[in-house]
Amino acid sequence: MKTFLLKQLQIVESNNEDIVKTEVELIDGLVINREDDKNTWLIEALINKKYVAWFENMQNTRDQVMIEVKISKVSNAPATFITSIDSINNIGEHINVIFTGTIVDKRKSKIEEMLGELIEQGYQGEELLEKFKKLI
Repeated sequence: MKTFLLKQLQIVESNNEDIVKTEVELIDGLVINREDDKNTWLIEALINKKYVAWFENMQNTRDQVMIEVKISKVSNAPATFITSIDSINNIGEHINVIFTGTIVDKRKSKIEEMLGELIEQGYQGEELLEKFKKLI
């Protein structure tokens, strides 16, 4: 397992056609790559109790929660995870929220998106390959 500091946490939600990112005020946190066969990550966020009802509602009404986190330094690019909320625990004046899930490989989804657009434009076969190589 590899452990990293959690520096920023945002909940990513779909609001009609828009994507809304809500930043959660973080007190502390960890991101753990379990390095198992399912590529599971554990994200633990220590936050203010004012969020307890919001997270409990999410835990009770959603199977999956998409989050974006910054690991180690705030200046790092965010990593996106598809998670579920495993537990919400009271710790003194705060709560900790435990998420488990998998990291989203944005490069893969971006490549799939680019290929899809080229196919929609009518490219195929060798022509598709050449056009794709020029784009990347």
